[in-house]
Amino acid sequence: MDRGKRIGDILLEEGAITESQLAEALKIQKEKGGLLGEILLQMGVIDEEKLVDILSKKVGVPKVNLEEFEIQGEVLNFVPENVARRHVLIPISQEDGILNVAMADPFDIYALDELKFITRMQIKPYMATRTAISKAIDEYYGATESMEEIVEADQEEIGTVATAETKLNLEEMAQEAPIVKAVNLLLTNAEKDKASDIHIEPEEKDLVVRYRVDGILYKTQVLPKSMHLGIASRIKVLAGMDIAEKRLPQDGKIAVKMKNKNLDLRVSTFPTIYGENVVIRILDKSSVLFGIEELGLRGENLEKFKRLITQPYGIILVTGPTGSGKSTTLYAALSYVNSEEKNIITVEDPVEYNIEGIRQSQINVRAGFTFVNALRSILRQDPDVIMVGEIRDLETAIIAVQASLTGHLVFSTLHTNDAPSALTRLVNMGIDSYLASSSVIGIIAQRLVRLNCPKCRVKYTPPPSLLKKIGVTENITFHVGKGCRACKERGYMGRTGIFEMLLPNDKIKDLILENASASVIRGVAREYGMQTLREAGMELVKKGEVDIKELLRVTQDEEMEETLT
Repeated sequence: MDRGKRIGDILLEEGAITESQLAEALKIQKEKGGLLGEILLQMGVIDEEKLVDILSKKVGVPKVNLEEFEIQGEVLNFVPENVARRHVLIPISQEDGILNVAMADPFDIYALDELKFITRMQIKPYMATRTAISKAIDEYYGATESMEEIVEADQEEIGTVATAETKLNLEEMAQEAPIVKAVNLLLTNAEKDKASDIHIEPEEKDLVVRYRVDGILYKTQVLPKSMHLGIASRIKVLAGMDIAEKRLPQDGKIAVKMKNKNLDLRVSTFPTIYGENVVIRILDKSSVLFGIEELGLRGENLEKFKRLITQPYGIILVTGPTGSGKSTTLYAALSYVNSEEKNIITVEDPVEYNIEGIRQSQINVRAGFTFVNALRSILRQDPDVIMVGEIRDLETAIIAVQASLTGHLVFSTLHTNDAPSALTRLVNMGIDSYLASSSVIGIIAQRLVRLNCPKCRVKYTPPPSLLKKIGVTENITFHVGKGCRACKERGYMGRTGIFEMLLPNDKIKDLILENASASVIRGVAREYGMQTLREAGMELVKKGEVDIKELLRVTQDEEMEETLT
């Protein structure tokens, strides 16, 4: 039977493709070979999920959703990883001499015969998308050796460290197989969990490992204290740090490639009473930068932001605490205004992502290359747009203001809780109020809120005390993620931004000249239509995308400000 023709007929009957699309696909197949289903996918006339759904129903092969199906580790032992990758399949369970296997192509006779030969079992095929199978192979085969097995090997292979530690025995310990495997597993699991940071924290009797995922730290491992010195030494060797120095903080970095991703790991050690604390910041160099439409700005605020960042001169400030996504917003803005006609120069600490066509520099305090020195030099480079990673002191602020007043567009960040406070912060730093009022053209305060997991999101009713606290009077259907395998039982998956945008008008500029407080400026800005962080978040709560408790968590400072005033 002509399998290609059969799939084409099935898709035609279901109305998934047209006769002309089938004819074009068959022509390509005749000229270049290949499977008809793959050709149709490459043409973009049908997506993977729809193709699998239709074929599963028509040919009687059951479909399996690998995101919701938990594969037991022992079943992977029946099929080697290289076989799974070659045929794009993965074993999912076995019972009574039958091995259930998810396959991208359940009609592949060669794959089925090889599985029967290797396993000496009957094979029952299930259908799943090629993408889902590849992701499952990465997830399950990558974790076949558990941390428990590594710990057990560590206790057997690593001898007692001499009381008088030497650089030599520390280096030897860092190369021990269990230690190397443990560090590798910590890194691969962190990348798999989309963690931004790894914390390796010695306690009195244990070594605790925590990952920061979507801004929150989660405990992932509790290891024997005996592994601490080896793991810390291994990381310091990789980061080019002094392995014997444990009394002083150190910084280093590691460049690694993992699953075709270029990762830049920034390592920091810090001495504590129980040993060196190690924190690894994970920067994905190969990740795609966000466009401004993907930041979380919506509707009128998005259009205001586009108009703001295309102004010819002035200072634009992005404010918020550490980890609120300020750098991502700045990179998105720079990418939006980037063109051959503009000379854009940045000074950062550190450079997190590379943008083609932009001159990016990184400060080096030890070499005397500070924000202040860099800014002075940048002004002699004929820039149109300047991005200063952060305004930390009066001297940097003065040069940034002068640059904006002499025809440059300046982007930078400040650590303030809300947009109005950025104006008063500049004045408090020593910038004359008339300079602040004439140079600052926009302030964007932001936070990152975790999104409810779409796989396990359910309706729920918050307690009346919570609704009273946030001042909700209208009838809203609230949602929360209850936790599932897809979100690792956390109830959350991914984050988005919420924004407060202040564009100073004449009234607000007069208030700056009068040295008005942030609360007074805030009140006037709201009269002129400024949406607060909490109001922006409530729009997402109403859509079911954000849990009300999560919104309260990230806007507590707004509530505190209102209480104090």
